[in-house]
Amino acid sequence: MGNDLRNRLSIPVERLEVINSVLLDPDSRLINDFLAVVAKYGTPEEINEKARAARELSSLLKKVEKKNPAYMQDLLWLQEQREQKAFISIADYREKVLGDKAGQIEFNEDYPVTLEVSATQYFPWIILAAKQAIEYGTLMPGRYIKVRKMKEQETDGDLPAIAAAMQIIGATYVETLDTKGTDGSNVHLGGPETITGYFGGIGQPNEYALKWVDEFLYYFTNYGVTQVLNINPGTVLLGYLLHRIGVDIEFKISVFMGNDNPYAAFWTLLGAKLFSREDGSSPLIGFNWGNSINNETMEITAQFRKDFNFEEVVRFEHHITEAYKSIVRQPYNRREELVEIADKVRNISAKHEGADPDVDSTRSHPSDILDYFRDKAEIIAAGDWDHLTRNYLDKVEATNRTARALTEKGLSFIAAVNLHH
Repeated sequence: MGNDLRNRLSIPVERLEVINSVLLDPDSRLINDFLAVVAKYGTPEEINEKARAARELSSLLKKVEKKNPAYMQDLLWLQEQREQKAFISIADYREKVLGDKAGQIEFNEDYPVTLEVSATQYFPWIILAAKQAIEYGTLMPGRYIKVRKMKEQETDGDLPAIAAAMQIIGATYVETLDTKGTDGSNVHLGGPETITGYFGGIGQPNEYALKWVDEFLYYFTNYGVTQVLNINPGTVLLGYLLHRIGVDIEFKISVFMGNDNPYAAFWTLLGAKLFSREDGSSPLIGFNWGNSINNETMEITAQFRKDFNFEEVVRFEHHITEAYKSIVRQPYNRREELVEIADKVRNISAKHEGADPDVDSTRSHPSDILDYFRDKAEIIAAGDWDHLTRNYLDKVEATNRTARALTEKGLSFIAAVNLHH
């Protein structure tokens, strides 16, 4: 009986032919409108070449010099510190944590956990974190998430400065595009504070999915921005389609997508597999779980992620800490669960969106997810710049607590590659 029921799940090849007929229909508005947006920027090959040139460190530095020359000294300083090996090495860090025992432990290098911090809103914060890492012998994370208004950071020069800094330190980063439904386009939202109050999620209604493609291609070709946040099933599909036709987009799925069980994950990875390229690659390189998942969900999903040959392609990004206000019930800290699963499931990113609760609870201005949506000028005018800076450094400290916990268990991690590894 069991095998009979299982066999009923088999999908006939004819179903795929029907899907292809829709995708290849020359009269399909769905696909024609998408291709029209792409055509504004050229062929996929031309688009990729523009992005490659824009991503060159020399190109980014020219943009920094034009937009915010003061940042140039900081970037040159960061380069010098890297070349002088001013940052603690992984070997020295392990000895610092474990003492003489470090040399006797065979660390599990097959399952490194990526240290991730969110949200890295402003370039000066990276320099402050770097100075702190040098002074105290701590680590710079290997992955950075940004949730700041794109046009604002383009105007003040933070956009190219952070992109340049990521190359210098050897880290990946993700941008959050402005077409995310919080600008009044979604009639259900009264503002950022209502994001989690409606069943429709953040949303990218109507024409906004295509605007998202347009916005991505602008920043891809002008700044080399490759990895972006994805929050909507429509833009996830469009990301798959962009990659399928040859544009080298990469994206991570947001926690706001609500993937909180293995079946939701299967549906998402199923789409990634359907539209993967012949070399097996997919634009889906980061999969952010819902905050409510447990380790068993990751273990089950890891099984078919491996069956899809996505184990090295799709990183599981899991919140270890969360903003203290406006998103989850506190205290929220998943570090112990991470340590339990880190040697069982490959390619996990430990995301730190807030300080540890025991730290955040003592701050006069604890980390707040709603701060991501505030204008920089308003933050400064309200006297909150120092508060938000403190919140960010607390998050970096949380990543270091995770690194210590992993090290104490003989587990490995990925920090900023050019600084520590």
